[in-house]
Amino acid sequence: MSTTPTEVMAFPNIRAIVRDNGTAEVVVAGNSRVVPAGDSVQELRNNVLALVVGEAQTLQRPVRVRIEDPEGHGELIVHPDNKIESVSYEPAPGRRRAEAPETTPKTVVPAIIATVSAQDPVATPAESAPVPAPAARVDAPWSPVPATANPEPQSAAGVTEEAAPTRRSLKETSFLVSAPVLEPATQGWRGTLTRMGFRMDPSAEELTERKDIRTVSQHWPGPRTVAVVNRKGGANKTPTVVMLSAILARYSGAATVAWDNNESQGTLGWRTEQGSHDHSVLDLIDASTELLSPSTNAAEIARFVHHQTADKFDVLRSDENEEGDHEVTAEEVDIAHQVLTRYYRLVIMDSGNTARAANWRRMIDHTNQLVVPVTAIEDRAEAARLTLQTLESRGGHDAELARNAVVIVSESTDAKRSMSGEALKRAKDEAQRIADGFAPFVRAVVRIPYDPALVNGPIRYEALQPATQRAWLAAAAAVAAGF
Repeated sequence: MSTTPTEVMAFPNIRAIVRDNGTAEVVVAGNSRVVPAGDSVQELRNNVLALVVGEAQTLQRPVRVRIEDPEGHGELIVHPDNKIESVSYEPAPGRRRAEAPETTPKTVVPAIIATVSAQDPVATPAESAPVPAPAARVDAPWSPVPATANPEPQSAAGVTEEAAPTRRSLKETSFLVSAPVLEPATQGWRGTLTRMGFRMDPSAEELTERKDIRTVSQHWPGPRTVAVVNRKGGANKTPTVVMLSAILARYSGAATVAWDNNESQGTLGWRTEQGSHDHSVLDLIDASTELLSPSTNAAEIARFVHHQTADKFDVLRSDENEEGDHEVTAEEVDIAHQVLTRYYRLVIMDSGNTARAANWRRMIDHTNQLVVPVTAIEDRAEAARLTLQTLESRGGHDAELARNAVVIVSESTDAKRSMSGEALKRAKDEAQRIADGFAPFVRAVVRIPYDPALVNGPIRYEALQPATQRAWLAAAAAVAAGF
């Protein structure tokens, strides 16, 4: 069924812009699309139209597009089958559309010779009228349709008649406000003035923080697994697992579990709250058949994990039996991961220091996002580099994780303890040097300031200084952006 131009909805709002400087842009509902460069303005137009045709194919219907270029502006109807109709086109001020030279005098009307077959009825003189030759013209630059393909309605005298006005369909409009409303400032002096009754827009810093909060607040289809790795001990792996779990659980509300996948006795259980039991990953694996049964209630998982009452995530501890010698196998990692992804949206995995261990390698197989924490000490940084290099050398999924990793650089604690101004400056410079060194090889690098609340004892998000909380929010947003 054909669609007339007046029946084509104006939603989404599409604009196509070609500039004098050789660049072009397609804006769909406020979102800019990249247009491939061209050797000429016409080639840019063709590239723009190709993007709009793709949008029409996605929507499976014709779309309207407003066009703007150095020669003028107008409106097109673009169909999924690559058919393009010109609705209007106005030359830019000072530019006139080229006119084809006249080849016959205006007073001469060429004869019309019609061949009629024996079966066709012959029109009477009253039914026929002389048909003038179509006026020669050159189409607007954006029009890919020849001038004779869709001739404008003409009278018998050869004068172009204006189309009768038609009403627009109610489907083309809406009274709903689609643009997001910018909430007033809540922070700094702008927030103070807002509370006093003077509405102030938020600062760039507050807008960036809001963007990070939106990023970590998303829900994704299917579970996501994050692996926190570094082959050197003391690289801040466990604090990183706790902080990422706390922020993602707090803001997204998604069921989140921190899993200590250490081949030896891990420290995640020591830095977090213990529940009313002492169960570990081995107990969860032993009960996996029951936990994976369709008849098992979701609340049963609480018998094996330790809930963090303030930060709203759970912890699955490693085996802390001093007399035990069981090492978790690759198959057992598969089992535990299958159980956890049934009950949780987010799985944040702590790890040991041996990249050759079976449970370490199988953890990587299940990982969607790799995080490499490092303190601003050169041997920790070198261990992080070797960890990424090992994964990259394995190719495939491992190499892809390494290229899209997030590196989190925490300032050294030694300089802070000395309270020396020169030592503090050296610590910051070293952290920046290490961050700059990783930046070309991974997706994101985030720096974390020193905070005494991360050094000893249980880790709590609320115990951190505001600057540290903000830095960890940025780190969590960088991680979530990879989901």
